[in-house]
Parts: sequence; structure tokens; C-alpha cells
Amino acid sequence: MPSGASTGSHEAVELRDGGDLWNGSGVEKAVKNVNTVLREILVGSDVSDQEAIDELLIEADGSENKSIMGANAILGCSMAAFRASSLVKGVPLWRNLPGTWPDPSLPVPLMNILNGGAHASTNVDVQEFMVVPYGFSDFGSALRAGTETYHALKKTLGERGLLGGIGDEGGFAPSLQKNEDGLRLLVEAIERAGYSSETQMGIALDVAASEFYKSGKYSLDGREIDGADLSAIYSSWVDRYPIVSIEDPFDEDDWSSWVSFTERGHDIRIIGDDLYVTNPLRLQRGIDESASNSILIKPNQIGTVTETLKVMGIANQEGFDCIVSHRSGETSDDTISDIAVGTGCGWIKTGAPARSDRTSKYNQLLRISESGLPYSGWN
Repeated sequence: MPSGASTGSHEAVELRDGGDLWNGSGVEKAVKNVNTVLREILVGSDVSDQEAIDELLIEADGSENKSIMGANAILGCSMAAFRASSLVKGVPLWRNLPGTWPDPSLPVPLMNILNGGAHASTNVDVQEFMVVPYGFSDFGSALRAGTETYHALKKTLGERGLLGGIGDEGGFAPSLQKNEDGLRLLVEAIERAGYSSETQMGIALDVAASEFYKSGKYSLDGREIDGADLSAIYSSWVDRYPIVSIEDPFDEDDWSSWVSFTERGHDIRIIGDDLYVTNPLRLQRGIDESASNSILIKPNQIGTVTETLKVMGIANQEGFDCIVSHRSGETSDDTISDIAVGTGCGWIKTGAPARSDRTSKYNQLLRISESGLPYSGWN
């Protein structure tokens, strides 16, 4: 199961062994839970009844945050049943989603090509600078454009002596004088690759502000500022750059700053990740307070396929956009690609076009695109 370097404190618990072996990150306890307690309750169950299977898993754990069995153990079982059901029915995974959803479509990828924050050992505070190839007629063309922009950025960084290592999600990880320099670099890369930053490709940010928030202040570019000052910075960036979304612009519990920024009415997606952690109760608070207009969806934050889809259903009913997402510590499993397609959510976030844990999702979307489904960006 995937794991996050930047995690919300309200997420379901990823069970780790602790101790000295594997630097404390072993998962023998979680694996034992799968092979004993969870196996016993699942053997003989109807694999086509996803909700019933997930309810058994939730009851076996018994805690509010999956801390007994571990969300990593529970989600592995839930997703295994989901895949098994698809095989039994003889249908693609994206056609096997329980519930009623909009027409399936290929999602627009948010491609993290410049890494900072907890994803890189640099001085850049913003965690992810992403390109968003929305202005194309099909997914393959959009993926190619994003990949060409990724390599254009590499050339630019190399020419300026900024080409160093690679971050957790496959993007380049330069040290920059200011966070805003990342925005300038992405616009330059888009245009260098031969695309328009006005009609074909935008920019998305994952600020992950909880990572640089302490005692009511945010530390950005070496300055200590409050939520109002940070909100003003974001507004200036939105005015000057082709930004289409900002994820986690404020701390996970700084609700007042979220509400204030959303009230400004910028025509962008304001996405809650650490704020909501794919949790229906936290999402409902965000809806009630108009704290944002979009939610990031990570199955391992909540622990089962059923609960993940429940949150997406609530978001759909309230007019929130859903962005299905990977984690910084990923596996080669490509289930989130099918979830994004089958729910017709329109957006997927799964890293740079590099490394097998990221390209596995893109390759699955390319395979699904052969079925002739429409590309969300074009619409």
C-alpha cells in the first residue's frame, strides 16, 4: 500500500512495526493481520458485495482510525476484493465501481514536475509545482505534452546550473531563491516545449502548508507571516500566472484562513487534502463552512474502497470537484487510474512522467483510452 511523506494528522493510521528493523517502518504486524484475523472473516464472503466486505473489515478493526488492523492492511484486502470482483464479472475495473456515477472519462493529469517541501531536500517551501495539460482532444496528446514540458524544464534547469536531484514524485528538485521562481520556471518550460500557457496547459500547486506552519505563523521564503498575508501572496500569484488549482494552501486546522481565501472567489480549484483526509465528517464541515471547492481523494487516508467512493459521492452532490491522488511513497498498483475513470471525476494527480510507480498509472490510463472514452480536458 502507498505511504505519504507529507501526511495529515487526521488520516487513518498506517500500521508500522517500530523498533530497529527496517528503521521502524516494517509492516509485519499489518501483514500478520491480513493473514490471520482479516483472512478468517473474509474467506467465504461474496466478492461481488464490496460494501459488505468493507463493513466486515471496518468491524474487525473496531477503531475510528483503523489503528488496530492498520489502514494499510484493511485497504489491501478491500482493493483485492474489488479486483477479484472485476475478474469474476469479466469487466474492466473502471466499469466495476459500485454506485451511480457520471459518465466515465479520461481524467486530466496534474503532473508534478518540480518538487519541494517534504518531497525534496531543498529550500523550496511549496511541495509540488504541477503542469496541467487540459487543452487537448485526447489523453495521449495531453500526456505527451506534459512529458515534453517535463523535459523542457530539465533543459532549462541544466542551462542555469539548477539541475540537481529528483524528488519523491519524480520531479526535479532545484534550490530556488524564491518559491515564485518555480512558477516562472514552469511557464517557461511550457512555452519552451511549444505549448500555450493560456489555452493548453496550466499550473497546479500543492503547497502542503501544514509542513511550514507553527504557532499560528507560516514560514515562506524565510519570512514569518499569518494566514491573511499568505492569502494575499496566493492571490498575487493567481493574478500573474496560469494557476488552475491550489492544494492545501493553509494548515489542516486553520479553517478561518481556508474560508477567507475561498471567499475571494478566484476562478480556480481550492483543494483540501490534509484538510479533509478523504474523511466524510471533515468534508461535511468544509462544505458547511465553504472552506474550499474541491477535495483530494486518497484511498489509504480512509481505508476502504467503499468509504473512498462514499466521500466522492458526497463531494459530487455538493458540487465539489474530486481529484483522485497517489501518495509520495507509491507502489506500481494502478487502481486509482480506474477509480478516476469510472467515477468520471475528471482529474488525477499521480506525479511526474518518470519512475514505474508513477508511469504505471499513466500507462493504465493510456490502455483505457483505447476504449474511446472522451478526455475530460477537452470538454
